[in-house]
Amino acid sequence: MPLFKFIAKDSTGKKYTGEVEAVDENALVKILQQERLIPIEVRSKDSKQAINLSIFKFGKGVSSSEVVNFTRQLSTMVSAGLPLTDALLILQKQTKSGNFARILGEVVSDVEGGLSLSQALGKHDRVFGIVYVKLIEAGETGGVLDKVLSKLAQSLEKEREFKSKTRGAFIYPSIVVTVMIVVMVLMMIFVIPKLTGLYSQIGTQLPLPTRILIAMSNFLRSFWWLLIIVIACAVYGLRVFARTPSGAKIVSRFVLALPIWGKIRKTLILAEFTRTLGLLIGTGIPIISALRVVRDILSSPSYQEGIDKAIGRVERGSPLYQPLASDPAFPPIIPQMIRVGEETGKMDEVLGRLSLYFEGESENSIRNLTTALEPIILVVLGLGVGILVLSIILPIYNLTSQF
Repeated sequence: MPLFKFIAKDSTGKKYTGEVEAVDENALVKILQQERLIPIEVRSKDSKQAINLSIFKFGKGVSSSEVVNFTRQLSTMVSAGLPLTDALLILQKQTKSGNFARILGEVVSDVEGGLSLSQALGKHDRVFGIVYVKLIEAGETGGVLDKVLSKLAQSLEKEREFKSKTRGAFIYPSIVVTVMIVVMVLMMIFVIPKLTGLYSQIGTQLPLPTRILIAMSNFLRSFWWLLIIVIACAVYGLRVFARTPSGAKIVSRFVLALPIWGKIRKTLILAEFTRTLGLLIGTGIPIISALRVVRDILSSPSYQEGIDKAIGRVERGSPLYQPLASDPAFPPIIPQMIRVGEETGKMDEVLGRLSLYFEGESENSIRNLTTALEPIILVVLGLGVGILVLSIILPIYNLTSQF
């Protein structure tokens, strides 16, 4: 059997290191847990790098919904005692996506050829993600594949539902704002030019709002292409800037500092952080490896830096709650609850509850924001229409008042 090096700690925080022979890293994690030790890092003695996993990623041509449905149905079939190859064949025939059906066909062939499910899925890690594959492997090693599949399906469904609610909350404001912009542009291009010809026949000095409106209409009609180029260049330049290390930090700090959206963005990040970390730890992934995964999937450099500092201190034997407690990016409830999880050995349950808390906070904040946006949009729309009507009517009113 291969020889593995490990770093672990007990409930008091005492650090242990050593070498153990095991079938694989998942078997070693179970050995450490039986000894009431919390695995921090596990690596093969011949490997230069510790196990490092990446979170769920779905490849081109395969939607997240297809993977979620596949996981849920496979979990149900395996729990019911259906042979794995039969379950995979049924799911392959049921899927409506040609690309996903082809991938499942290859998985079925590999499983029938003697490979484990995790090995077969590992050939398509761009579709399922390395973490997905590793969790399946842990389920196979421990003989609890049905439970791991159920947990995976629940996590993926919650994530999909949460993202759906988040996007759905902005549908109405987005439609209203889009229609408002389209109407304004159409007025500028088609309505105002006709009125301009009428006003030129009047021969009097036009009011300032009307002159501004006519100038805007003339510019839009003459230089609409320039406006599109400027907007496209600005968007492209911002995206390129945001991809640089310094630019990503600046954009992240700016977004997090926004009055309302900044708070929503923070709760979204914290929900993702706690949900992913809890899922990884709950299936036996060492803390250090789990933290590295979470760091890689978070899109905020501010939180990535905080997790990097936490990884360094945990590697030196510090409990996880201590570096998080000293980082202002993490609210006090996170280190407090993680401390409880570390002391009771129920870190995954505590993190799961935390993720539900932050998801609820995010939903409430988004709901409040969209509720407040509706009257604000209506007021802005009313002001815009009022200014437009005033600019159109004012010259006619001035003309009639002269008689």
